[in-house]
Amino acid sequence: MYAEERQQAIATLIGQRGRVSVAELADRYGVTTETVRRDLAVLDRIGLIRRVHGGAVGSGALTTIELGTAERDSTRAAEKDRIAELAQRYLPNSGGSALFDAGTTTARVAAALPVDLDLVAVTNSLPIATRLTGFAGVRVHLLGGRVRGLTQAAVGAETLRLLGELRVDVAFVGTNALTLRHGLSTPDLEEAAVKRAMIAAADRVVVVADAGKIGREDFVRFGDIADIDVLVTDTDIPAAAHAELVTEGIEVVLA
Repeated sequence: MYAEERQQAIATLIGQRGRVSVAELADRYGVTTETVRRDLAVLDRIGLIRRVHGGAVGSGALTTIELGTAERDSTRAAEKDRIAELAQRYLPNSGGSALFDAGTTTARVAAALPVDLDLVAVTNSLPIATRLTGFAGVRVHLLGGRVRGLTQAAVGAETLRLLGELRVDVAFVGTNALTLRHGLSTPDLEEAAVKRAMIAAADRVVVVADAGKIGREDFVRFGDIADIDVLVTDTDIPAAAHAELVTEGIEVVLA
């Protein structure tokens, strides 16, 4: 295989898998790790991939840019609706408690709650709290703190203090990105701290994220793969990522 053919094959593989290691590529194509590193350097220079420690990710897989709520709400909306419907099966029994992380997919989970549900709901999201007040059987607790205009979510020391006092049956958590290596991640440090505290406060963690988040890595990690009990995503998840997550002991539900 000529160098150009190998480099194209590597770029295609990274596009499919999201991330690959230097050692894996060397073994796959029967070349040295130094040759692979040179290939990756070429692909990185022309913008097809991005080099990271020990390997490479897709050119769009690593980001520190955070979109606003309106922009995110219109992205993969149909998939998010299906995810929200399937996530209902993980609600606690009548009289139970649930945390709803701020986010467009978690907001859909909240909006899809059964109208006769008896539930204690806790959230740091102003839109979710407002929506939940329309459910007669849901007792809503809005966490205090500084509200970020971009996400309409409460963050900061007061939010973390309140979460530190709580124990709930289940937390529905959103994420901007998810990989085996970097875990769950998001662009903002304060939002990451709140998500981390929500995970710590829950007996069960249900991550709701469309497949576009899988294979991406963001600025701040707020949870490890081992923190996830259930991942509800859509059928566009890459087969390799699906298999890897199941191998890690995560219940992966496809909408």
